Amino acid sequence: MSNAMQWLSNLLAVPWATRPFTAMMHGHATIIVMHRFADPDRGIEGVAPRALRRALQFLRRERYPVVSLERVFQSLAGETPPIDRAVAFTMDDGTIDQATVAAPIFAEFDCPATIFVTTGYLDGALWCWWHRVEHVFETTRRRELSVMVAGLRHVVRLDDGAPRAQHARRFMERCKRVPETEKLRAIERLATAAEVELPARPPARYAPMSWDDVRACEARGITFGPHTVTHPVLSRTSDAQSKHEIHVSWARLRAEARRPVPIFCYPNGHVGTDFGPRECATLRRLGFLGAVTNWPDDYATADGFQSSPDAPFSVPRIDFGEDHRSLIRSVSGVLRTKQVLARQLALRRAIAPVVPGPMLDGSQDEAEGPSASLLE
Repeated sequence: MSNAMQWLSNLLAVPWATRPFTAMMHGHATIIVMHRFADPDRGIEGVAPRALRRALQFLRRERYPVVSLERVFQSLAGETPPIDRAVAFTMDDGTIDQATVAAPIFAEFDCPATIFVTTGYLDGALWCWWHRVEHVFETTRRRELSVMVAGLRHVVRLDDGAPRAQHARRFMERCKRVPETEKLRAIERLATAAEVELPARPPARYAPMSWDDVRACEARGITFGPHTVTHPVLSRTSDAQSKHEIHVSWARLRAEARRPVPIFCYPNGHVGTDFGPRECATLRRLGFLGAVTNWPDDYATADGFQSSPDAPFSVPRIDFGEDHRSLIRSVSGVLRTKQVLARQLALRRAIAPVVPGPMLDGSQDEAEGPSASLLE
């Protein structure tokens, strides 16, 4: 990106410069998803407390309505008035740092948030499968690993210069594409090949919050929703397991939390691959208000929510982002403007793929140049 374009890109992350985009957020709610929060004492890497405070300060200063997830869903369903520019925060899994680092900061700014908990993790029956993969790759002394995954050999050379975290992510992605039972067996084979003994309880950096932590967080204004029992990709499970993961996680949460929220969060949560009509039907029968996804990044709207019987069970979220500028672009309308322009460009290409000319909004097609990068 040229210096001029970099300057323009940086400008579009300055609050006053984003205000002209406010109209783009009419009727749109931003549901933010977050995961880990930095806690050096436990060896946890993630969003720094300072970054979260800065984000909440910005939202309060710019008068964004920061509301509960349940309030957003009620608005989307038409049960309460719409809230323009609404922002709701969510966190997934139920790790200890969400209770000890994030919850006090949300309370400090009187900002509601919803944490989706994996109930078997909080019960102490397991630790998250991707944490086990990370632990194996970080602690093995082997230089090469050879592991069978769904009949295919996965060979990893740990001395090839790539970060071990990158190798771990590749293995995780392969695991997400196989049946749940095979995924768990593959992780066991990985630990064996790596000569790493996985402890029954997770190390401190991977520890869950407790049910007492859940109730303490509720007293601070945090709400909780179910995120399955064991965190499988539900589309990779049997009918019986899919039903069990939803039913039992909701039952456990209702038994432990004072006021659980009837909104579900799909593990992994990619639309079209990680859940389907089977899960939507189960949630509907249980009386859930809906469910949230993880991908693709998009905004929640009443039109989308009410577009079909299954639409409330596929409500999109947007990642918190890598830095403060990412958050500003997401909530201000800059990111949505970029999405609209990208859709117009895709439509134009579908209609006249080789004929240059103005886009539907009157701008020029410069997808490989400034127009594609301006809103980055």
